[in-house]
Parts: sequence; C-alpha cells; structure tokens
Amino acid sequence: MSNKTSLYQTKEQLKKLVSELVSIPSVTGTMAEVEMAESIASYLLKLPYFQKNEQVELHSTGDGRSIVTAFVQGKNTNKTVVLVSHYDVVDVQDYGQWKKDAFHADTLTSTFYNHMEQVPAHVQKDMIKGDWLFGRGTMDMKAGIALHISMVERACNGEFDGNILLLSVPDEEVNSLGMRKAVPVLLELARKHQLDFSLMLNAEPVFSRYPGDQTNYVYSGSIGKIMPSFLCYGKETHVGEPLAGLNANLLASYLTKEIELNVDFCEKVREETSPPPTVLIQKDLKEEYSVQVPHSAVVLFNLFMLNRSLKEVTDLLLKSADKAALNVKKHYNKAARQYAAGMEGSSLDVNVWTYEELYTHAVKQHGQKYVQEMEAALLAQEDDDRNKTIKLVNSLAGLCKEAAPMMVLFFTPPLYPAVCSHDDPFVQEILSNVQAIAKEQFQVELVEQSYFGGISDLSYASLQHPLHTFNTLVANMPLWNKGYYIPLEELEELKVPVLNIGPLGRDAHQWTERLDVQYSFEILPHFIYQAIKEAHK
Repeated sequence: MSNKTSLYQTKEQLKKLVSELVSIPSVTGTMAEVEMAESIASYLLKLPYFQKNEQVELHSTGDGRSIVTAFVQGKNTNKTVVLVSHYDVVDVQDYGQWKKDAFHADTLTSTFYNHMEQVPAHVQKDMIKGDWLFGRGTMDMKAGIALHISMVERACNGEFDGNILLLSVPDEEVNSLGMRKAVPVLLELARKHQLDFSLMLNAEPVFSRYPGDQTNYVYSGSIGKIMPSFLCYGKETHVGEPLAGLNANLLASYLTKEIELNVDFCEKVREETSPPPTVLIQKDLKEEYSVQVPHSAVVLFNLFMLNRSLKEVTDLLLKSADKAALNVKKHYNKAARQYAAGMEGSSLDVNVWTYEELYTHAVKQHGQKYVQEMEAALLAQEDDDRNKTIKLVNSLAGLCKEAAPMMVLFFTPPLYPAVCSHDDPFVQEILSNVQAIAKEQFQVELVEQSYFGGISDLSYASLQHPLHTFNTLVANMPLWNKGYYIPLEELEELKVPVLNIGPLGRDAHQWTERLDVQYSFEILPHFIYQAIKEAHK
C-alpha cells in the first residue's frame, strides 16, 4: 500500500491552505503567532511520513513563540535544501471598514470583486485580468509557507534525491528574533543528521521595483539594513533667552537635512542601486510642556546596504554629522550676531561622538559601577528596543553635560546584514536551469535581482564580510548582548548560499495586499521544484 499523498498540490488545495493560514491573525508579537506555529505543524503532521518519523519540531524562541522545523530524509545523501519562511504578518489597522475581514481571505476577496468600484483603479485592472486572493498575509507570506508545505509533501513522496528541511519562523516583521534564534537550531540539526546545507531557499513574494512593474523577479540575495541614530544634546535655557542655550531640535534638523535622501549613501552593484536613507523617527525627548527649550532630541534613520562594510558606512555617517555640526555653528553664530552686537564674540562648537566614546567618557567621569547600575535599571524596563536604546543614550549624555552640545552616533536594532550569492557558480547554475524551464515550458521570463529589496531572513544565512568588520557596530549598539544580538560566529559557520523564488502578489503591507493565484499555484511550483532538484545535484 502506497503512503504517497496529494493534500497540498493543486491550485484549489493550495488556495484553501493559504486561506486557512491567513485566518490565523498572526500579527507580530501577538498570541496568534503561537497558534500559527502549531497550525503549520498540524498540516505537516497530516502527512504519513511524519506520523512514522518524528521530524516535525517546535523550537522555543524563549518568549513563548516557536520555530517550526520539518526534516525529510532523502536518498543516501547529506545534501539539504532549507526552505525558509516567516509566519508573522503586520497589523491590519490600514484596512479601515474592511478590517473585520482582513484575515478572511475568501470573504474579503468576494467583497472586493462584488464592489470593484471601492478599490483603486490599478487594483481593478489586475482584478479584471486575473484571479486574485485578497487578505493580510496572502502575499507576505502565507503563500510561501503553503508552497513550502507542498514541496515537503513531494519530498515525503520520494520525489527528491536530497534532504528537505522546512524552517518557518516568527518575528520577521519586527526584529527577526525567530531567524536569529534559528541559526543555532540549524547548526544543531546539521550535526545531528550530518547535513550539508547546499541552499537556503526563501519564498518571499516578488516586489515591484516601480509602479506598474510586471516583472517576475527571482533574487540571489537580500538587501542589508541598519538603523544609524543620533542623540542630539544641546543646552537648556528659557525660551526668553534662546541664545543662552541650544535647542536640540536645531541639531536634529541639520542632521536630517544632511542625511535624508543623501545619495552618497546609495550603493550601486551591477544594475541595482540601494535606496537613499530616510528618517524613521525624529523627535525631541521633552516629555511635558514648559518654557524650557528641548535640550535633547533623537533622529533614527533607515539605511540600506549592499556591499559596503559597516566601518565604511560609519565613516560616512560621522562625516555627515561633522558637516551638520559645522552648519549648526554657522546658524547659531549668525543669529547671535544679528540679534545683538554684544554677542559678537559668542561662539559655539558641537562635538560629534560615537556611543563608544560617550560611554568611555561617562565611565571616566562617574566610574564603571555607577554607569553600569544606571544602565541595568534602564535595561530592566519593559519597552521597545528602539525606545530603550534612546533612553539609555540620553541618560548617558545627561551624565556628560560638560561635553554638550553634542551629536552622538549609535545604532539601534534591528540589523540585517546584506547577503548575496550572485557570484556563486552553484547558485547561477540553479538559476539558469530554472530560468530556461520557465521560458521554454511556460513562456515566463524570470529576471534575477542580486538583492531582495523588502528585507528578509536570508540576511541570517551567512556573512559576506569578515567578523571583525562588525566591531564598529557592536561597540556602538547599546543593546548588543543586552537584549539584542546576532549570532555572528554561528553565521560565519553556517555559510549557506541563498536564493528567493516566491509568489507573485501586489501591495504588501497595504489593505489591497493580494496574491496572483494562477501564477503562484499553477506555474511557480514547477520553478521551486526545479530549483530544489538542481540544488540536490
């Protein structure tokens, strides 16, 4: 009697599976993430292979959530393809009047098709031409999970020569705790089963590069991201005497002017260019109204990276801060001269420090014990990683008022190292074969991009720069090993080539998020299957 199954293979089966996965509202940080992991495991356990082989496991992330793994042994080989996905989604506040149906894909899809006039014109054009499934997570990335479960079933049916390891993680949309915790899990499984990870294959959806882009992309890497931040510490004064102090908002404004959309930070690799930096948070840290000017402020930037080292980027940031500091000085001195001739001789210099320099100065002034006790008290508070970091740096700056005014560079979580396998001959051979089949058999042109631009967990598959190049960031990230870390040594050991072949969708993280059902579930499975077959050779 055959144990082969066909539970997750047809378009209808996969669409049903995605709708069921979407129905679990696994917003990052909610209890539904716990339920989501258990649900994925339950679908896998329906396969006879796992009823005989206890290879579906839930690995704790230490905070109540779990990493899901499912291992299928191939035919006398250690070559293993890791199918990686994340099962968390962003929230649904943007859905407005349709919020109640955001996790009911079939209902929401019917509503939109019955009332097409209520969706934007570009969405209507898609709906007229194709079969789309709407709902939070349809595109990003419950469809990818469904496709990977489908491939696991085929592995259970003996269709692959090599091994398959499914890996699905929480928290990708916030801090990627799941994938960071998964790295040692992968290494342990490799030791346990004597595995050679030949490829880490993700199924993040295709992201359009510009409005109207219809290209089907595959990705041989994933863009890097850091969060460079500046604590701006001025000097308090009464609003009636603004020139007797320095408003921290002035410092923050000049920093933003210098770095926001500054193309000097963009990198070009082949035909791809990273987006320029942009501010994610800019605010003063004054908590209540008074007539004292704000003397501390903070600016957090999003900065994408391709191939530069962290040291190179840090040097660019400090150079920009030096220019901003000089412009603040000019601004202040000009105002002082114009306001009162008696202030002609007044001058102002703004220090530009790193967090490491600030910390060293604080310890020198107040002693290691005092600084560590203050740090421990702040770290013990329940708060977002960004807020906790800001409070810590601001408190340290408050211990060093004699150094003000100053701009202090530091880094906040998360960190996504750039990763790229474009130059890996093994990956290029896989891609070439998949592209050939796509074109010859399905008339689909798959275009390679060296970097997936949406940020992904592939960042934690390997390191493309030596360990020592991370020293600058480690020294200037206050939460490093104090609530946030990346297993850098383990990543250097892991060193897995990466590839992303994912479903086609539109409008990720928007209320019109949708999945192209026909392409994703009738055509794409052939490409993923072929990539796995090639990776096992």
